[in-house]
Amino acid sequence: MLDGPLIPRNRAIHPDPYDPGYKTTVARSPNLPLLSMDSTPAEETGPRFGHSTIGALDNNLILNWTRGAAPAVGERILMYGRVLDEHGRAVPNTLVEIWQANAGGRYRHKKDGYLAPLDPNFGGCGRTLTDEQGRYQFLTIRPGAYPWPNRGNDWRPMHIHISVFGHSFGQRLITQMYFEGDPLIPICPIAATIKDRAQLDRLVAPLDMAASKPLDYLAYKFDIVLRGRRQSMFENKPEGM
Repeated sequence: MLDGPLIPRNRAIHPDPYDPGYKTTVARSPNLPLLSMDSTPAEETGPRFGHSTIGALDNNLILNWTRGAAPAVGERILMYGRVLDEHGRAVPNTLVEIWQANAGGRYRHKKDGYLAPLDPNFGGCGRTLTDEQGRYQFLTIRPGAYPWPNRGNDWRPMHIHISVFGHSFGQRLITQMYFEGDPLIPICPIAATIKDRAQLDRLVAPLDMAASKPLDYLAYKFDIVLRGRRQSMFENKPEGM
């Protein structure tokens, strides 16, 4: 994730932009061939945001909304992993941000009208920097599944949104993490836009009992790989930077 020209995406592995099963793609998918444009210094250099303003509780979503006064409600989990390049080398000092629904499946957003209640002690977002070995972690609540107005009865699997921000304005990647064993993954129309199941599986975090803490939380490991054959799938730039 060094300064330099941005690497164009490989559209052969990108989720289909037009998929009638995901009904909003019918109206918003492009009708004409896409054009690739070279990056400019504005995207290849600064500014970058948030790397120097990390607070002590920013990666603890159980406590960061109330600044430790009261914990969030729900099943406590540890989400952890490493940010790696295509050769397995650590990518240090990378800003990793997450946002998610609460334990009932509701986001803290004015347009979320789901019937599940808001948790007054859960904000639903956090951030951290990778260390010299590319490691990151978040202590949070397992998000709930929720219905969405697509077809008659579609539900989003439990998931956490992830943003990875590098050394320049154009070096931002966005993806999602799903949970091992969730029966909603195979029937989710959004997940189904990734036609290769092996690539979808890269977004599924396995349960790691060895990293779990007895009588406290379960752990899920999710490594984020930039480019290469084992790269993570990204919503905005599937080939990484």
